[in-house]
Amino acid sequence: MQQYHYQPYAYPTFNQPSLFLSLFLSLTFLMEYSGDHRFDVIIVGAGVMGSSAAYQLAKRGHKTLLLEQFDFLHHRGSSHGESRTIRATYPEDYYYTMVSESAQLWAQAQSEIGYKVHFPTQQFDMGPKDQRSLLSVVATCRKHGLAHRVMDSKTVSEYFSGRINIPENWIGVSTDLGGVIKPTKAVSMFQTLALKNGAVLRDNTKVANIKKDGENEGGVIVSTVKGEKFHGKKCIVTAGAWIGKLVKTVAGIEFPVEPLETTVCYWRIKKGHEDKFAIDSEFPTFASYGAPYVYGTPSLEYPGLIKVAVHGGYLCDPDKRPWGPGVKLEELKEWIKERFGGMVDTEGPVATQLCMYSMTPDEDFVIDFLGGEFGKDVVVGGGFSGHGFKMAPAVGRILAELATEGEAGGGVEMKQFSLRRFEENPKGNAKEYPDQVILGSCL
Repeated sequence: MQQYHYQPYAYPTFNQPSLFLSLFLSLTFLMEYSGDHRFDVIIVGAGVMGSSAAYQLAKRGHKTLLLEQFDFLHHRGSSHGESRTIRATYPEDYYYTMVSESAQLWAQAQSEIGYKVHFPTQQFDMGPKDQRSLLSVVATCRKHGLAHRVMDSKTVSEYFSGRINIPENWIGVSTDLGGVIKPTKAVSMFQTLALKNGAVLRDNTKVANIKKDGENEGGVIVSTVKGEKFHGKKCIVTAGAWIGKLVKTVAGIEFPVEPLETTVCYWRIKKGHEDKFAIDSEFPTFASYGAPYVYGTPSLEYPGLIKVAVHGGYLCDPDKRPWGPGVKLEELKEWIKERFGGMVDTEGPVATQLCMYSMTPDEDFVIDFLGGEFGKDVVVGGGFSGHGFKMAPAVGRILAELATEGEAGGGVEMKQFSLRRFEENPKGNAKEYPDQVILGSCL
């Protein structure tokens, strides 16, 4: 199987400094920074959640430090690559508010930076007509007044002009709120906006510990493996797949997150059909409920290729990853052959890319105060379970408000994301439908 290699992509031209120039200016600033080590808020982890929180904090006038243990925009975690989906069609209706808010905040950040990271299209969900998760998706649409269309197999084929076909005992659900987000570009956007608003950004700065500051005016001391110490009135930990290790060191507790390595696959569209699956032809982002849970995006980042992958992988230590060996492809090949009318080559993926999930037992986020001796001085954000990227703008706002105000507004049901929910039930939030992520889908 051919492994993923970076291929150049021609982004649209804007009347703003280029993405890479902005990043260069950011890194130059970092090398020159030699100011004091006292901040209102220190963020540990500069993936999309930490970078979004840094942007929100700096924009509100808080003196902010964003720390990253690796290079900025590295490919070792969950915030890199070429595409993520955005959709409001969740079986869990409590995500709707965060997705809806995030769609607005993506647009706002784009207007501030001057280039696009979100490319809209429709979202299409499909599966057996009695599949509980899919029926809950329809219920979410109805509860929140989200315009949607439920279609049988014949209508689906007509609606997509034969590009998508489903069995007779399946249904499809189409909604307008969908699209592709460019992840690496989005993280860079938040970092650049944070910098423009006065934040300090430091990469290759691994945090060794976080302790209460008992000598000054409270707050915390964040120490690095190189011996540096930073004082923060508050601290936010968004360390992705490494959050469990850091929380264990800091607080001595088991953080309910397991790192998982997943493989993203790109498949070649057969000659003469390339335009039919392009985002400009209104081909949707999509999800297929059942076993396996399959998801994908229209052709965008690599012309002539379409992303189709299984939502699953295998558990691993983020510091000792196997970097492969890949996915079992037979079920996925059959799914592609049946769904896309033979217009996508199923011989095998022509490119693959590895990514990390941070899984909680119930696949819901953890956004809460660390508690214990830290009280409300340390906020944790983790366990985004392979579906959080789309909600990064709202999560960043929530993390910022928890750190600076002690509570979050915006109408989000925070009890669903409590760290303490696992004390009452090790499995977390009770659900009436099966898990979406498939473990053991890799060789």
